[in-house]
Amino acid sequence: MRKYIVKRLLLSVMILFCVTFIIYALLRCLPASYVETVAMQLASKPGAKPYEEWLTQLNASYGLDKGILPGYVTWLGDAVRGNFGDSWKYTVPVLQKFSEVIWLSFIMGAIALVLELVIAIPLGVIASTKQYSRTDYAVTAGALIGISLPPFFFATILKLIFSVKLGWFDLFGLVGRDYAQLDAMGQFLDKANHLVLPIATLVIVSIGSLMRYTRTNMLEVLNSDYIRTARAKGLSEKKVIYQHAFRNTLIPLVTIVGGSLPTLFSGALITETLFSIPGIGFTSYEAMRIGDIPFSMFYMTFLAILTLASNLLSDILYAVVDPRVRIA
Repeated sequence: MRKYIVKRLLLSVMILFCVTFIIYALLRCLPASYVETVAMQLASKPGAKPYEEWLTQLNASYGLDKGILPGYVTWLGDAVRGNFGDSWKYTVPVLQKFSEVIWLSFIMGAIALVLELVIAIPLGVIASTKQYSRTDYAVTAGALIGISLPPFFFATILKLIFSVKLGWFDLFGLVGRDYAQLDAMGQFLDKANHLVLPIATLVIVSIGSLMRYTRTNMLEVLNSDYIRTARAKGLSEKKVIYQHAFRNTLIPLVTIVGGSLPTLFSGALITETLFSIPGIGFTSYEAMRIGDIPFSMFYMTFLAILTLASNLLSDILYAVVDPRVRIA
């Protein structure tokens, strides 16, 4: 196991170098550019230098006058030392801005993931054990609705019902109007109240695929020969389902759960935008929109590291879930 992990880590480092170079090259080729926007603004002032001169000066100050490969080498050298520069859009160090917005998105994503697992997996198991029953049809229909309809539709419906009609939640924002006058517990409850609808949206749009996946894998396992043998030996249906069938269903589910690690930190762009939640998803979108290379490079490098780590974690968990799997 130790040798396998070391080999995978070394391979992951090589992959990370390739991924970051591709990301850097793509960002350098984007049509939107922060320096172009700033150069236009400076050139439009009375008596200012021409646009071309400002563009040349700004490119030199940000290191964009170098080629893609030399520029990447420079960025990589700074990144290894933990220096990711200042965000061009937010005018603060990249790590500072990242730390300000990441935990809000992480809390939303973690709560949504826990609720998704708690709701989707049991419903998928129940639907598989009651195939072609009303319960199965209801779960399948609910899953298809969650898969088919986009997040902005659910978010709009939830806001219409619970904000406009019932008035239980605010339409936008993270805090209410009287947030500053509340005590510590009141401020916590106020923020929690504003996160209910965004988290509900994330759960609804993601729960369907996991329910369908669980149901399909459970049906495949329940039709296996060893399940028929277990039933023939007189084991109770509860033991057959939850001690034999469900454990083998966990193997593909581990892949989904392990692969969800990056999503906890990637943010929910559409949901955060619709509810005006200042999370990492909306922040990174705004940075990419204007060509903020320092922030975008750090954010996508961070996601690449998480993706590689989640893949390694999934492989290791296979051996934990199923004793038949051994990593040589």
